[in-house]
Amino acid sequence: MTRDDSIQTAGRTAGETATASAAAPRRTVLLLLTALSVLPVNIYLPALPKIAATFQADFALVNLSIAGYAVINALTEIIAGAMSDRYGRRPVALIAVSIFIVASIGCALAPNIGIFLFFRVMQASIAACFCVALVVIKETAGERQAANRIGYAAMGWAIAPMLGPTFGGVLDEMFGWRAIFVTLALLGAAILAISMRELKETSGHATRPRGNYFASYGQLLSSARFWAYAACMACSTGTLYIFLGGASLAVGTSLGGSSAKLGFFMGMVPAGFIFGSYLAARFARKSLSRTLVIARLSTCMGLLLGLVLSISGVTHVLAFFGPCVFIGIGNGLTFPAANLGVMSVRAHLAGTAAGLAAAMSIAGGALIASIAGLFLEKAGAVPTLFLMLLISASLALSAALFAAFIDRRSANSIADGEPAESW
Repeated sequence: MTRDDSIQTAGRTAGETATASAAAPRRTVLLLLTALSVLPVNIYLPALPKIAATFQADFALVNLSIAGYAVINALTEIIAGAMSDRYGRRPVALIAVSIFIVASIGCALAPNIGIFLFFRVMQASIAACFCVALVVIKETAGERQAANRIGYAAMGWAIAPMLGPTFGGVLDEMFGWRAIFVTLALLGAAILAISMRELKETSGHATRPRGNYFASYGQLLSSARFWAYAACMACSTGTLYIFLGGASLAVGTSLGGSSAKLGFFMGMVPAGFIFGSYLAARFARKSLSRTLVIARLSTCMGLLLGLVLSISGVTHVLAFFGPCVFIGIGNGLTFPAANLGVMSVRAHLAGTAAGLAAAMSIAGGALIASIAGLFLEKAGAVPTLFLMLLISASLALSAALFAAFIDRRSANSIADGEPAESW
């Protein structure tokens, strides 16, 4: 891999900082944009059977609304990040929310399953707001303050999908499934109005990239530092996906087949993520790579404890879910540091980096979970599940250590008076 021209975490020019500070939006609008980017993922899931009945469609066909949304979501992250670098953060966010509003109305009024699926996929445009919010935070704050703000934004990002299914289920019971999409459209309209007033442009015309998009991606993909942070995110996401896919298979029978109990205990991991994000927001004083190492070590230690307990024959439900809480805590700490890390590789490509890393994280996490699933065929195989979790978490720790090595090497080069370079 080639060396980058500089390690751009050192800061921005005084002019860029002044511009960013003047354009700094209120924290609320960024929290709302981040939450809205994930709320549509699962808010409508309790209503899937009724949607299938309304359109007299096969349930498997309706389920395409999940897979199709996920694919377009990842593509949107990649494209929108690069567009925000080239055309500005504000217009990309406003267009994304506008498309989301139209798509939500289309879902609510859809007369057949084909039109419903079309507009449902269009809803994925809101994913653009995720990377835009992260980049705006970075451009309107110093590194430590940015980690603090992203930590608080991550709390909203975690809470929204936790409450989404419950909220959607209530709307479905009271008013029917179409009310879910009407509500999403209204939320989108409210956030659009707030964004038009509060969200200011933070990228300067002089710093916007020129040339084709592929060249921008190439600059990032040629950086070992980008790969280190992105790989840490992907393996951390993979650890979460392995847990989500294997928890019910591993301990479902010990809970008497109760979905309510399983859902309660599985909720401990998202709660851990919120706590980890809170810690990241409150104690964002260490270097990015050092924070990553601490985060990944905590997850590995928790999962190692779980593996030891399971091998020792301890079968209490808390002996499984207790150690798994560290998946959430570690990911909550990882989220702000890793995203700031990838966005700092090339300051003028922050949006491209955020979008590309997010897509790589989703795809990489899914790949890791799919491979682990091949070893999780037997119900009750708790030690095997913990082993798969620990392997994925160890890969994330290795990536974090590599990121720390690269950052230290670059820092030493600067201290020695050499040209600031990173791999």
